[in-house]
Amino acid sequence: MLVGTASWTDKTLLESGWYPPDVKTPAERLRFYAGHFPLVEVDSTYYAPPAEDTARLWAERTPPSFTFDVKAFSLLTCHPTRPAALPKDLRVPVAPGKKNLYVKDLDPAIVEQVWERFVSALLPLEDAGKFGAVLFQFPRWFPIGRRNKHYILECKRHCRPLRISVEFRNRTWMSEENRAETLDFLRSYAIPYVCVDMPQGFPCSIPPVVAATADLEIVRFHGRSDKWSSRNIYERFGYLYSPEELKDWAPKICELAQETSSTHVLMNNCYRDFAQTNAGQLADLLKTMPACPVRPPPA
Repeated sequence: MLVGTASWTDKTLLESGWYPPDVKTPAERLRFYAGHFPLVEVDSTYYAPPAEDTARLWAERTPPSFTFDVKAFSLLTCHPTRPAALPKDLRVPVAPGKKNLYVKDLDPAIVEQVWERFVSALLPLEDAGKFGAVLFQFPRWFPIGRRNKHYILECKRHCRPLRISVEFRNRTWMSEENRAETLDFLRSYAIPYVCVDMPQGFPCSIPPVVAATADLEIVRFHGRSDKWSSRNIYERFGYLYSPEELKDWAPKICELAQETSSTHVLMNNCYRDFAQTNAGQLADLLKTMPACPVRPPPA
């Protein structure tokens, strides 16, 4: 089992004092982070496709047993995407009055190029044995249905040899009437379901269902902010879990780990050092649980 956080470069984290004053460069920060946690999620790839040289540097700057999960580029998860986020040679004019592009707006040949370049850029991590999964976090307007199931399978096909994982924000996938169908579908194709802890009572809320659908499983903690609808990401994710809340999750995570070859636990409450604090607390708590193999930070 690997425990880590989403991002190691958030500006409020850099301001929090979690990094020592003499840890100033990107390389130093990643090495320092990797001395504390064996896993990290790269979120910058949601906003723009990564560069192969960058992924190669990530591999070089981390110990052999370190693992990266990587968030899929927004265009590939059916989210709105800034035209400037596309590679220069693939950019197209935007229709009058529109600021963003969607995958349906682009020529299939351009989309195919985006897929190929996204996957190719991450291969240095795969070649180094440091790649976990591409996280496909689908939007609230992505409901259960044949077309969207087909799209998930297309994502899996496009990402080979990289594996994918899936997180939903449309409640129909995990409603009581559809939950078994969703999990059976993911199991049929060995696609990891991303279990979530997140605020409840909002249109995009997904219940904290813990279920294994592949040999890798992922749990992501988004916090429980009552400002989940805010456009301010720090209001949305600025939540520090209490020890009691983490303690409630620990046995569920351990049970999940018994059903899988590998389990990734990621704190996505990215405000100041909240994620790092809670990840450390949760890792310490899991180490006290019987038969709960938690991998320590790489030596």
